[in-house]
Amino acid sequence: MSAVRRHGERHRSDRIGWLRAAVLGANDGIVSTASLLVGVAAASAAPGNILVTGVAGLVAGAMSMAAGEYVSVHSQADTEQADLSLERAELERNPVAEERELSGIYVARGLDPALAQQVAQQLMAHDALGAHARDELGITAALSARPVQAALASAASFAVGAALPLAVTALVPTVVLIPWVSGTSLVFLAVLGASAARAGGASALIGAWRVTFWGALAMAITAGVGTLFGTVV
Repeated sequence: MSAVRRHGERHRSDRIGWLRAAVLGANDGIVSTASLLVGVAAASAAPGNILVTGVAGLVAGAMSMAAGEYVSVHSQADTEQADLSLERAELERNPVAEERELSGIYVARGLDPALAQQVAQQLMAHDALGAHARDELGITAALSARPVQAALASAASFAVGAALPLAVTALVPTVVLIPWVSGTSLVFLAVLGASAARAGGASALIGAWRVTFWGALAMAITAGVGTLFGTVV
């Protein structure tokens, strides 16, 4: 008998964890650093002070993103583990009720009650906890929380994103710093939004517009604050 052929499909759900963290980090790196540089430049700060502020923002932002992602995603992982522990105990205490619960889930999804019961019995015989984790709790290997991965992806992408407007600041004269940093940062954001959308299977144009709009708004507000107060913001 010939081997069963697998229908090859390229899904993107396994990218959700690192892609979300990387896009968030890169977007925050570009927006926050560019806004910071534009705000400080609008306050008429010295060129050296502008660069030092940008470098400090890069380092502090990357560390903050790593810590924030690790803590928040670890909270998700803790919740998942707590739910799995509770489900494991329920399976040991009352497997019959858990089988009925799983069968009810399949009936609600459209299976005939007899078939749903048969499916529940077979899946629980194979991997009871895995079946309940997937179909009752919505916990899967592809979507499970990975704190270290999220922290590293977010910190690295933030540093890369922040380095872009910082490099522009180091290369252009102070007198044209604001338009150059603002303009190039919007281009960087558009590329980021389009790339992230393509990686996630969405419209590149919509992704680019969405990220660029909010980045422009952030830089405009920060520049206005810097001009208004004439101080480092």
